[in-house]
Amino acid sequence: MSNEISRRSALRRMAGGAVAAGAARLATGVAGAAEGAAKLKGNIHHSVSAWCYNSLLKAGKGKPAKMTFEEFCRACAKMGIESVELLGANDWPAVKKAGLTCAMCNGPDSIPYGWNRVEHHDKLIEGFEKAIPEVAGFGFPNIITFSGNRGGIADEQGLDNCVKGLKRIVGCAEKNKVTVVLELLNSKRNHKDYMADHTAWGAELCKRVGSERLKLLYDIYHMQIMEGDVNATIKESHQYIAHYHTGGVPGRNEIDETQELNYPAIMRAIVATGYKGFVGQEFIPKRDPLSSLQQAIQLCDV
Repeated sequence: MSNEISRRSALRRMAGGAVAAGAARLATGVAGAAEGAAKLKGNIHHSVSAWCYNSLLKAGKGKPAKMTFEEFCRACAKMGIESVELLGANDWPAVKKAGLTCAMCNGPDSIPYGWNRVEHHDKLIEGFEKAIPEVAGFGFPNIITFSGNRGGIADEQGLDNCVKGLKRIVGCAEKNKVTVVLELLNSKRNHKDYMADHTAWGAELCKRVGSERLKLLYDIYHMQIMEGDVNATIKESHQYIAHYHTGGVPGRNEIDETQELNYPAIMRAIVATGYKGFVGQEFIPKRDPLSSLQQAIQLCDV
């Protein structure tokens, strides 16, 4: 009991500091980027999913956006974030201009429309064989992909279908040194009927395809909902994981003491595996977005 109280108290102090720092940063404006990036420990490479910040980046009815995408990239760089991710090719130049990378690029498929149906394969292969060299041309490491929804297909049949299709593009991925990364998502609350909803299924897919250029995106939020046992699963399956996402459970909001996961402990478990890739913040902020992002980076900087 006392350890838990101490942990929560520490997180509250950290949250308060982050909010204050965020307010000070915003008061000086994004133009203060000349001060340089925050100094972080370097054990975790930090990334952030751009779509979570649409409240800043998208114009409302009769209202302009609160900041441009370029300003957002510069603000991220100031926090020590190295990547803004889940972007299409139109946004890649702005990321590069800010001195960042895109750790996870968008692909030509979608969450419900993926590799578990053979009738999708030819169209997906055409799209990925075009997209993978484009990702490589920008020097980015990964492109996301999805299993697709079940739609009445048994998991074993869907697995076989995914293997057949993905085997046809890993040669292109190997040639271009880009990793195709299949995301694990929960089918309980957010993505009903999604097939790749357990780590074991995804790990088996990677085994059967047999290429270092096919890996998993282990979304901590989604897998906590589906199976829990996060730290042990990371230890057991880390060789199949190329990327991680965060999110508070329940609700997919801030990753602080208001939710059930202990993110500093999870980050230490990731670091212990020897992981050198990126951790992408993918929570939807309920408070000031940049202050919440700053707090999340501090929590994960172990």
